[in-house]
Amino acid sequence: PLLYWNPFFGSEDKSIQGAFSEVVLAEEKRTQRLVAIKCIPKKALEGKENSIENEIAVLHKIKHANIVSLEDIFESKSHLYLVMQLVSGGELFDRIVEKGFYTEKDASKLIQQILDAVKYLHDMGIVHRDLKPENLLYYSLDEDSKIMISDFGLSKIEGSGSVMSTACGTPGYVAPEVLAQKPYSKAVDCWSIGVISYILLCGYPPFYDENDAKLFEQILKAEYEFDSPYWDDISDSAKDFIVHLMEKDPKIRYTCEQALQHPWIAGDTALDKNIHESVSAQIKKNFAKSKWKQAFNATAVVRHMRRLQLGTSQEGPSQPTLTSPCHGHLLLPEGEEEESSESASPVHQLSLEQTRPWNLNSLRPVGTRPNYTRKG
Repeated sequence: PLLYWNPFFGSEDKSIQGAFSEVVLAEEKRTQRLVAIKCIPKKALEGKENSIENEIAVLHKIKHANIVSLEDIFESKSHLYLVMQLVSGGELFDRIVEKGFYTEKDASKLIQQILDAVKYLHDMGIVHRDLKPENLLYYSLDEDSKIMISDFGLSKIEGSGSVMSTACGTPGYVAPEVLAQKPYSKAVDCWSIGVISYILLCGYPPFYDENDAKLFEQILKAEYEFDSPYWDDISDSAKDFIVHLMEKDPKIRYTCEQALQHPWIAGDTALDKNIHESVSAQIKKNFAKSKWKQAFNATAVVRHMRRLQLGTSQEGPSQPTLTSPCHGHLLLPEGEEEESSESASPVHQLSLEQTRPWNLNSLRPVGTRPNYTRKG
């Protein structure tokens, strides 16, 4: 029997290309339940094995209603496959723009869910390190759908007494201490939640500049404003909440637990006034897909760190973007070389001999195979 197959192959593109992977929509044959399969070519992982094992270790450790779960892992000669819970409600900003009515209370409820999930991560000793609207997805198309946190590629499990110092994250959401090359902690996630809260209430980011160096300078100084007229109708309580999360000093910055107790989250200070027109207009203006990719390039932080370390202001070359050879299928038969996209015919089915499962407890491949295969 087949375990997974792609029922949408050939009709229209149902896959999402990432820098190092491709996500394919698939169906579990036995239950007809839809899942998302993250196809990661091993060639793209060369030298990054520790990173993917870290992501798997994190995903295996967590189980929360507002966090996308890892359900299965397989590997073949050429790919690693992460079978993920499917979230189909779309991205955060898209949903807000589509709404006809949107208030502070709506934003407060969203942030409460995010805080609850991130507090759970922090209690488990996990730091996400890349919280941003792109990684916040609605579980379903239902109007009252919950929000889900995804993408744990940069997450980190804290060891006993460990100190994190690796530069990572997305520039517009990264905390000052990361850019300053100082040791950092769970507080970086709280800063990011503050930035997200800011955007949810006005539709534009607190820090923005086409020039990365100027953007980083704003963040390092924690320079942001509640500009008129966009913030005129926003409550003082909401602004106070953001100020405590976007505190430059991580030692006095709000924790998730403190943020959950703030009146804007736990009380009734979030206003009911409709702010949809203003917020959605700014979201469409400031977060168009092309602008998003240009202004929030995740490799910019790393380049900034390298320039600091080299003592030069010259911008180095960007990192190459690697794409997955998956192209709508999951795998070519074992032993066959992948052809160019022009001549390759997609393989829709995997035999038991073509894949092997991973032991989630040891995070290493095991020899026994389950009694199922997949179709891509």
